[in-house]
Amino acid sequence: MYHEHPLRILKYSMKGLWLLIFPLLRGLSVIHFDAAGLYGWLKGAWFDLAIVGAILLVGYVQWYKSRIYLTDTSIVHTEGIIIRVRTAIPLESISVATVERPLLLIPFRGLRFSCDTRAGILKRTDMKLLVTGKVCAKLVKRIPDVDDKRKIEGIAKPTALSVLLFSVFFSSSFSGAIYIAAFFFKGGDIAYDLITTSLNRITETSERLSNEFLMKIPTAALAAGMLFIAAWMLSFMVNVLRYSRFRIKCDDDRINVACGVINRRIYRINSDHINFTDLRQNLIMKLLGAVTVSINCAGYGSDSQYLPVLLPIKMEKNLGRGLEKIGVFSGVELDVKARKQGFLNYILNPFLLSVILLPLSDLVAKLFPSLGELAKFTAIMLEIPSVWLISVKMVALYTSGISLYDDKIVVRCSKWTSFHTVVADRRNVVKIDIQQSIFQLFNGRCSIHLWFCGEIATRYIVRSVSLEDALRIASMLGFDMRHKVIRRR
Repeated sequence: MYHEHPLRILKYSMKGLWLLIFPLLRGLSVIHFDAAGLYGWLKGAWFDLAIVGAILLVGYVQWYKSRIYLTDTSIVHTEGIIIRVRTAIPLESISVATVERPLLLIPFRGLRFSCDTRAGILKRTDMKLLVTGKVCAKLVKRIPDVDDKRKIEGIAKPTALSVLLFSVFFSSSFSGAIYIAAFFFKGGDIAYDLITTSLNRITETSERLSNEFLMKIPTAALAAGMLFIAAWMLSFMVNVLRYSRFRIKCDDDRINVACGVINRRIYRINSDHINFTDLRQNLIMKLLGAVTVSINCAGYGSDSQYLPVLLPIKMEKNLGRGLEKIGVFSGVELDVKARKQGFLNYILNPFLLSVILLPLSDLVAKLFPSLGELAKFTAIMLEIPSVWLISVKMVALYTSGISLYDDKIVVRCSKWTSFHTVVADRRNVVKIDIQQSIFQLFNGRCSIHLWFCGEIATRYIVRSVSLEDALRIASMLGFDMRHKVIRRR
């Protein structure tokens, strides 16, 4: 039997902080900011100390009642005073076990241990503990590790350059930050001119006041633009620290991943519990032949701050054959491809948006002449992502499709501006939906929607495929498409 780290006493005590309202009310009632008031407050200070002591005592009792048991087959955690909660997780059911060493806990020799299973919803961690290094070592010892004798060889170690490029492409609002910054750099001048024109019609008295206000607009816009760039730079630096010293090793059954500098994380992943692998790319990476390998597995990347990356930026042709044992395939020929005649299914929406933007800005300029320059600038700025999205969808038209490979399914498609190559066991496809628009009824094309299992079901769509091919794929996956409600046979 083991206890959590003593620091947990403070967290358990936090639940009783509402009791501090009584010392606060007493203090407000007696103190008058003079000698008599100070004496009255000190005279009753024992009450305040008693409240603080009671809060800490309750926290200590809760910590003492929080106990960890290790059996031959499971990890058990019990907690609670009045209502006792007992959580038992079988070792064989653990999908991912994580050990985290935050910088702030190093002086206290504290570690965060968590483990997750396929059970539950909304990506909630099944067990999360704050423990000492000694207890953590005993917990980790019970989690199956990679067998060095059966370790898969030939997996290239991620380099500093690959981590750097990964941080560049996947930092929050990478292109958006620069894009919005450009908007503010130019938009500040437009806003200045626009408001100046409007306020010039006001009296000379108000104009003197308005000039002092207007002079600050370009500066404020510039500062806002710099703020967005600084936000991306901060995200970039955090990602570099988060994924630096990235290490991976695996055998046929287990994967070990370690990453991070300030906040070091070590994962032990059960390969059998991986729902699917996802080779992600943006347009630049697609043209260069580079990919980022991610996985969908309960407990890995469930924290919104971390991406479920298995390999940072890597050339697709250099992935190697060894990774096939953990579901990473590349260069598989597609059995079903998107029909080029259905290009409108891919580019129609962004094309219409790009066509309508400039005429719409001209209309706004005619109706509201004072807004003309701002409307045109906004239209041009919106035209950039529209053209980019058209380019992405055109590439997706020529690369999307589905293939069945042994007991695996490979799906190539796009979501917004990113490309995905999803590889999964056939049994992990939990739902198929074949949709036809009224126009597709006449040319025999359709869109096939595939849902993959996980804590949150994930959908991927391949558009403009032959209806005959879609039905054949569904049949090979074991779905009976003869009924309106699609069921697996």
